[in-house]
Amino acid sequence: MTSEYTGGGQPDRSLAVLWRTRPGPARGPRPGLDVDQIIATAIEVADREGLAAVSMRRIADQLGVGTMSLYTYVPGKAELLDAMADQVCAETARPKHREGHWRDSLEQIADQNWQLFLRHPWLLSLSTARPPLGPQVTAKYDYELRAIDGIGLDDVEMDTVLSVVLGHTESTSRRALDAARLAAQTKLSDEQWWAANAPILEQLLDPTRFPIAVRVGQAAGQAHNAAANPRAEFEFGLQRFLDGVQNLLESRTPDIDRPRSPVDA
Repeated sequence: MTSEYTGGGQPDRSLAVLWRTRPGPARGPRPGLDVDQIIATAIEVADREGLAAVSMRRIADQLGVGTMSLYTYVPGKAELLDAMADQVCAETARPKHREGHWRDSLEQIADQNWQLFLRHPWLLSLSTARPPLGPQVTAKYDYELRAIDGIGLDDVEMDTVLSVVLGHTESTSRRALDAARLAAQTKLSDEQWWAANAPILEQLLDPTRFPIAVRVGQAAGQAHNAAANPRAEFEFGLQRFLDGVQNLLESRTPDIDRPRSPVDA
């Protein structure tokens, strides 16, 4: 469950902060204090302590100013969350897409988003069902859509394909972060936990009662040296989805344009 959500502020106030059209004071409460510094500080706090630690008072204390001073630049926490989520979107690498290599581009996009979640785990506690409509979110969305523009999908399908890729990335990165947190809390890695439990489990599980569970569970455990491998799930699921998109595109290609196989020759 997410603990916070974007898009909760007043539209005019949020958009003014996101697009930096909100005028600052003629004389700031402290030289150098501005919207960018406030957002950067909030991100640092969230990275270090989690989203629950972010409040207007906490950010003000971190900056050494009075809480009311922040409201001159950012109207409230809702607008601050929008700005934080928008700002980190500027971090994803955006190499030029190569024509005809849409799969490679989507793989790169998925990996960049995976890394973004790992750098900023608090993003997984922030629902963006109503996304912050800022310049960085828009630039990221535009870049990612360019990977599949003109390949044979209509505009709604393009949006859906990107949403599925990013949703899959979010869910599997969440599992990876959960595993990392649990390992840190218990001082026991997944591999160590599996090594301690697997021999006992083998003695308890009756293969005649649970034949498929035993067979598949043993195979997965041996392959991953753990009960699960979120990164492997991420890569497998991504490739299977891209296979599906490719099959959809090929189904729309006239037979005359398709390369003939030796069987057809």
